[in-house]
Amino acid sequence: MAGSNEINVNESKKVVPLNTWILISQFKLAYNILRRPDGTFDRDLAEYLDRKVAPNTIPVDGVYSFDVVDRTTSLLNRIYRPSPENESLWGMVELENPLSTTEIVPVIIFFHGGSFTHSSANSAIYDTFCRRLVKICKAVVVSVNYRRSPEHRYPCAYDDGWAALKWVHSRPWLRSGKDSKAYVYLAGDSSGGNIAHHVAVRAAESGVEVLGNVLLHPMFGGEQRTESEKTLDGKYFVTIQDRDWYWRAYLPEGEDRDHPASNPFGPRGHRLDGIRFPKSLVVVAGLDLVQDWQLGYVDGLKKAGHEVKLLYLKQATIGFYFLPNNDHFYCLMEEIDNFVKSNS
Repeated sequence: MAGSNEINVNESKKVVPLNTWILISQFKLAYNILRRPDGTFDRDLAEYLDRKVAPNTIPVDGVYSFDVVDRTTSLLNRIYRPSPENESLWGMVELENPLSTTEIVPVIIFFHGGSFTHSSANSAIYDTFCRRLVKICKAVVVSVNYRRSPEHRYPCAYDDGWAALKWVHSRPWLRSGKDSKAYVYLAGDSSGGNIAHHVAVRAAESGVEVLGNVLLHPMFGGEQRTESEKTLDGKYFVTIQDRDWYWRAYLPEGEDRDHPASNPFGPRGHRLDGIRFPKSLVVVAGLDLVQDWQLGYVDGLKKAGHEVKLLYLKQATIGFYFLPNNDHFYCLMEEIDNFVKSNS
């Protein structure tokens, strides 16, 4: 099966709820159309096909949102906050006062997935997911609209993530607690998980505080073909050929998958021994073909002496958290809530 672009429909239908299967299969079909063999990407069609939603300053289901552009970098961030109890304040955007002067309010900086190429901060699936994080974790979520490949290769996404982290720490209205500071966590799925890791490394080296990382089946890789890549190639929505295309689109031209961006603990990886790297929650879907790279990442953190919790969901596929129609979704949300609350 290696190298094939065929998807084993029967295999994925056995373990994935029907509406999730339809959702991810639609993405898969669109992605195959958008990627070109020469490494280019049909961005205009991608923007047309990506269902986006506008922010809502009037709360919906207990959450409201608004967009803010960092004037220094022109980077757009979508902010999600719990709705005020006082209905007279609905529709008003608070950009002056801290979140609380007594209680700690976590701020989760979220990097959307899409293999560095697809989706955005206002894509409907990620808008919904960020709203759920707000409700479950009683947190503020800052979703980052980072630049995407192949138009913007390495290290653009990391630079945008770093800019977003510094921006969050500089906003008085994102601070809370008696010590009046931003209680920041980094989170992301797929390529967003990869970005969260690299931004956290830069933060640790620069002395910028990050309390924790939440990585949902983060996108890592390397030149060597692992057992999971060989076994799961094409069975659950993704092929090795797909993954290789995205790495070629993101990494510097001429680089291979052992570049530190892809393989952080590989032969050219960045050593994390001795730096104050934040604690991590790493979520691995047992039917994700790059799970061996994710498990290797967990081992790399442990060997470097850093705190990491692995949540391994044996029968989960990529994207299982987009819809609340499976036990894995609720297990994940409980784990994220407990992880964030552990510093509150």
